[in-house]
Amino acid sequence: MDEPSITGYRRVGEQRYREQVGFHFEDFTVGDVFEHRPGRTVTEMDNVLMSMLSMNAAPLHIDAAYCAGTAWGRPLVSSLVTLSIVGGMAARSTSGRAIANLGWEHIRLPAPVFAGDTLYAESEILSKRLSRSRPGEGIVGCRTTGTKSTGEVVLTFERSFLVPTREKDIGDLTGY
Repeated sequence: MDEPSITGYRRVGEQRYREQVGFHFEDFTVGDVFEHRPGRTVTEMDNVLMSMLSMNAAPLHIDAAYCAGTAWGRPLVSSLVTLSIVGGMAARSTSGRAIANLGWEHIRLPAPVFAGDTLYAESEILSKRLSRSRPGEGIVGCRTTGTKSTGEVVLTFERSFLVPTREKDIGDLTGY
C-alpha cells in the first residue's frame, strides 16, 4: 500500500515536526473515508455527567432502579452522550481546521449504547465546493458512522462545515 501524502505532521525545522490538525479544503476528496482513532469506552460517569450537563435528567439514563423495570434492564447511555463522543472523535480530522460547523442532518440512532461499550467512528466525505460568499474558504459535507467494537452501528449523521483553503489558512500565524 502506498504511503499517504498527508502524514499528520509538518516539518518546521531541523529534526522538528509539528502535528497537524485537520485538513485544508484542497485535501478533501469526495469518497475518502477517515477511520477515527482511538476508540472510546463509554463509562457510567460519562453518561451521568453529560446527562446532567445537558440537563437530560430522564430516569432512563441515570436511575438504575427505574431502568431495572425497562426493556433494557439497565441505564441507556443518553443519545446526547453518544453524539458528543462520536462527533468529537470525528472533529479532529474532518473539521480540525474548521471556521464553522454549518449544519447537522439525518441523525439516526439505530441501536442502544450502554456503559462499557467501546465506540469507534469513521467519516466519508460526501461533497465539497468553494464558498460563493467567502473567498478562500470551502464547504465540506461528510457522513459519520459510530459503531460499537462489535461492528454494530449505533449512530449516523451528516454534517457540513466551512474550512479554509491553503491560501487562506492562518496556521503559520498562530503556530499550527
